[in-house]
Amino acid sequence: MANPVANFETSEGDFEAEIYLDRVPITASNFIALCRAGFYDGLHFHRVVDGFMNQFGCPYSKVPNSPMAGKGSPPVVSFTNLSNGSLVCRGYGGTIKDENISLDSNVPGSLSMPNVGQAHTGGSQFFLNVAHNHFLDWFTPGASKHPVFGMVKSGGLDVLTKISKAKTVNERPVQPIKMIKITISGAPEAVEPPVPQPSSSSSSSSSPSKRQKKGTRKPRKRSTSSSSSSSSRGKKRRR
Repeated sequence: MANPVANFETSEGDFEAEIYLDRVPITASNFIALCRAGFYDGLHFHRVVDGFMNQFGCPYSKVPNSPMAGKGSPPVVSFTNLSNGSLVCRGYGGTIKDENISLDSNVPGSLSMPNVGQAHTGGSQFFLNVAHNHFLDWFTPGASKHPVFGMVKSGGLDVLTKISKAKTVNERPVQPIKMIKITISGAPEAVEPPVPQPSSSSSSSSSPSKRQKKGTRKPRKRSTSSSSSSSSRGKKRRR
């Protein structure tokens, strides 16, 4: 079965990319789930380096010149591994584990996962190589380990090169470059998990006086703190 294809509509032109669902299923499924949710629509390229790569996918980049652009992550929710139907839950801060399993190099036109300088800190952000950045490959010596999860199709590299040559200040385009929409074709549909049904035991129909004795303490709900993607404290820009 052929791999899914992502169609990228940007303010600088359109391009398509094959998404390697057959090689890195968790990384590919994470990306596809975000695309289908419209997560990327309306965001901007927040880091562009001529002769290197174009980085994208931070939710804070909805505002092109936000000082937080580059530090955001996706929501901490589950998504379906489209290769086997299992559920995968993003970790703290919306992260997924690095899939260092396929020997795909960071060649021109490849889609790859950035991180914050530590393993297993990828999320929604990704970069598109415009040069052969082999030193970023997970299977080469060095600290940088960035797994590839897709490849731009014929003709798309021209659009990436155009974006990479935009005038920048501190690696951010002076004229914002917008991702209008990303659409996915050829990917399996995610299977929603079954909704748990209420118990039919006799205790569920007992009277309130039997369900809880007078004076019995109820368990308190544990308070939940907001995810790191919504807090500016301690955030690192992904590289």
